[in-house]
Amino acid sequence: MGSANADQAAAFQAVVETGSFALAGRRLGRDASVVSRRVTALETRLGIRLLERSTRRVTPTEAGLRYFARLQTVAELLRTAEEEARAMAALPSGLLRLAVPATFGRMWVAGMLPDFLARYPALRLQVDYSDRYTDLVAEGYDAAIRLGALKDSRLIVRRLASSWRLLCAAPTYLDRCGHPRTPEDLTAHDCLCFTRLATHPTWHLERDGQSRAVRLVGRMETDDADAVLKAALGGAGIVMAANWQVSRELADGRLLRVLPDWNVGREEGVSVVRPSTRHAAAKSRVFVEWLAERFAVPPWQAEASTPDPHSSR
Repeated sequence: MGSANADQAAAFQAVVETGSFALAGRRLGRDASVVSRRVTALETRLGIRLLERSTRRVTPTEAGLRYFARLQTVAELLRTAEEEARAMAALPSGLLRLAVPATFGRMWVAGMLPDFLARYPALRLQVDYSDRYTDLVAEGYDAAIRLGALKDSRLIVRRLASSWRLLCAAPTYLDRCGHPRTPEDLTAHDCLCFTRLATHPTWHLERDGQSRAVRLVGRMETDDADAVLKAALGGAGIVMAANWQVSRELADGRLLRVLPDWNVGREEGVSVVRPSTRHAAAKSRVFVEWLAERFAVPPWQAEASTPDPHSSR
């Protein structure tokens, strides 16, 4: 409904409720003549008389009574919609749609979600575990977990933890093939390549201001992070992996660090993001706060100690 139409309907409703153009004008803060012109314009637009006018009183016609009843229904619907919107802003309820990186989500988020559901029983979750980039605004997601650099300025970002990459291999592989001593030695080893890495097939290493870019020709490459880790655990070669991905394996000795004095790439982040809206629904806010609480100590650090190679440099 346009503003002019809305003004006409409001004028008509005020006249019926007060019984006169003068009283309706006082309620609306308008002159009685303005109210009269708006009602006349409404009747002209609808093609039917809504009010019977006399020198003593103004009464609605049958059509006017029906139209007035419809306006009351619309007003009630608007009040209900506003109350529901306010309730959603104050109380977390409804469907919360999340996008989570597949491997990270399965390892460190999925097991936490029952706690979130127990804390907020009026919420339902739809969680998409995928490594594809999701456009939160276009695809209607309420929040997402992102790894690495963030480029979308439309998002509100809450950093949860630091992440970095490292090189490691199974003891069986290192016993069989030896430990690399320099980045250049990697070219003589079986390196397991994750093809979705932005720099594939090159690994970048840094130490004390030195940098090395090693181009690899591995015997195995895959676009699945779980598969490349399983290959490394099976002794197939050296893998580059995120600290959160291999913390348990390093702690229990199933994997050993390779070239531990070298930083592999730069420190990255684990973040939770949500669309940049002025009034965020309570469901999005409580999820971000809950996740930040659970990641106050990143779970992979709580379970196993993998020292941050960047902290001492």
